[in-house]
Amino acid sequence: MPARKSVSSTTLSTEKSVLTDLFDRTISYLRLSLTDRCNLKCLYCAPEGRKGKLLRHSDLLTYEELLRVVRAAVSMGMSKLRLTGGEPLVRRDVMRFINQLGEINGLRDIRITTNGVLLERYAEGLRAAGISKINISLDSLKPERFARITGMDCFAQVWRGIEKAQAVGFAPVKLNMVVMRGINDDELVDFAQLSHDTDLHVRFIEFMPVGASSRWNADTYMCSDKIKERLQDLGELIPVHRGETDGPACMFRLGAEAKGKLGFISPLSHHFCDRCNRLRLTSEGKLRACLLHDTETDLRALLRQNCSDEEIRAALLAAVRSKPQGHRMEERLKEQEGGCHGRMSRIGG
Repeated sequence: MPARKSVSSTTLSTEKSVLTDLFDRTISYLRLSLTDRCNLKCLYCAPEGRKGKLLRHSDLLTYEELLRVVRAAVSMGMSKLRLTGGEPLVRRDVMRFINQLGEINGLRDIRITTNGVLLERYAEGLRAAGISKINISLDSLKPERFARITGMDCFAQVWRGIEKAQAVGFAPVKLNMVVMRGINDDELVDFAQLSHDTDLHVRFIEFMPVGASSRWNADTYMCSDKIKERLQDLGELIPVHRGETDGPACMFRLGAEAKGKLGFISPLSHHFCDRCNRLRLTSEGKLRACLLHDTETDLRALLRQNCSDEEIRAALLAAVRSKPQGHRMEERLKEQEGGCHGRMSRIGG
C-alpha cells in the first residue's frame, strides 16, 4: 500500500501547478454534471417510480460559475473535461456554454456523454464548438426493450443521432451499455458484433450500486469476466494499447478484422482506483472525489459567498486531497454497508 502523504494548510494554499492526491495520482480530468434533468427515465438512474424530485434552477451552478471553476481547474493542470447530466443537452443555452469552454486556453480535450435523443439536432454544432469525442448511453438494440428501460419509445431517434455524429466526423463514437442480468444481457453478442462490423466502440459497463433506491442487487449484477465468457465463441479478444488520455475501459478488438473496438469497464470486479485521475462536480455544485463515495465539498456555497479564484483553487485541491485510495465497494456490500447514496442523475456517472 502506498504511503499516505501528510498535508498541511501551507501545502493547500501554495500548491497550484498540479493537482496530486495523497496517493500520488495526478488529477487531470473533471467531469461536469450540467443538470439533473433528463428526457429519459432509465430504470437504473431514476428508479424511484421514475419520479425523482428535480433540483430547482437556482440550485444549479450558473454557466458563469461553471466557467470560473473550469478556468481555476485548468490553471492547476486539468486539461480534460467531460460534460454529463442528467442529459446535458436539455439545459437551456448549452451550446453557448460549450462554445465558451472551447475558448479556455489549456483545456485541450472536451467530451460529452449523452443519451442521444437530441444528438441529431446538436451533433454538427458540438463538433464545431470543439467537442472531441461523444459517448452515447445505449442499453438495448431492441426498440421495445429500449422503451422499457428508458421509459421512452425513441430508439429510432437515438440511432439517427448516432449516425449523425458519425457523419459530421466524430471518431470514434462510443456506445455505453450498462449490463443487467435478466434485463439486457441476452444482447451482449449483438453489441459485440456491432463493434466487429462497424467502427463504433462498444463498452460494457458493470451495473453499479448508485442511489438509495437503486435496483442493483447480486441477481442483476454481471461482472466483466462473465461478460467475456458470453463472447468467447465470437472470436479472439485482441488487447488494444491504452492511449495517454484513454479512460478506464480495457479495450480489445473482436478479431483482427474488427472495424471498431470492444471495451470493458469494471468498477467493481477489477476496479481502476489506482489510476483514477478524475474529479466530479455534481449538478448541485458539490465536488466529489470518488463516484462511489458520498463525501462531497460544497463548492456552490463558496461561489455564492463571492469567493476569490484562489479560494476556488484551494477547494479543488482540498477535494482532491480527500480522494480515497479505493472505493472498497465490494467489501462494503458484503458488510451490508450499502452502496453510494447519491443520485446518478446529479452526480453525472
